[in-house]
Amino acid sequence: MRSRVAVIPARYQSSRFPGKPLALIAGRPMLEHVWRACLRSGAFEKTVIATDDHRIAGAARGFGAEAVMTSATCSSGTDRVAEAMAALPAAEVIVAVQGDEPTLRPEVLAQLAAAFDDTQVQMATLIRPLEPQERANPNVVKVARAQNGDALYFSRADIPFGRQESPSLTRYAHIGIYGFRRRILEKLSSLPPSPLEQAESLEQLRALEHGIAIRCLVTPFATASVDVAEDIARAEALIRAR
Repeated sequence: MRSRVAVIPARYQSSRFPGKPLALIAGRPMLEHVWRACLRSGAFEKTVIATDDHRIAGAARGFGAEAVMTSATCSSGTDRVAEAMAALPAAEVIVAVQGDEPTLRPEVLAQLAAAFDDTQVQMATLIRPLEPQERANPNVVKVARAQNGDALYFSRADIPFGRQESPSLTRYAHIGIYGFRRRILEKLSSLPPSPLEQAESLEQLRALEHGIAIRCLVTPFATASVDVAEDIARAEALIRAR
């Protein structure tokens, strides 16, 4: 039987926050919070951590996770997940769960996995309502979507441009978690980085540039991704509030 698998890509080297996956948040490594959310979702037959660093692999095994070693040459998290897929021959749907989202709720992971009950969905991701103060923040990725829920475009810029505000317009922020049919992930990993992907430094644009539809699922739950060390306090506050 082919299954649904969660893969958490994690690398130690980060220009803004070296060692980020192992940073302690509320007494646990950030990566462990993400792994536990995957388990609690009940949506996956298997959850693995994909890394090129033995420090991360050792820590993962220490808290009970399965680690898959990948090469150090992966240019993106999606490429690392695709490489790890070779060790997961039974996986039909692969959900790439970013390791810097320690406040993820299990419900949203289950929502993403359930999107593939629709046989028309080839790739899916999560979005949430955008807060007004986030519009000018390039670290918060924005998304415009079509009436059927598929993504039109992702950008670090404020989209759509507010030349004339529409009262019926809802602006959305992207939560960087993706689900793929196996063949779609294989295809994406075989393609070179695309011009828009390189311009925005957003790997999901590679899919849009090659005509792969991305279904966007709206969740009301806020998350606190950790980009720099200063974000840890915000993540801990959200964990405590729960």
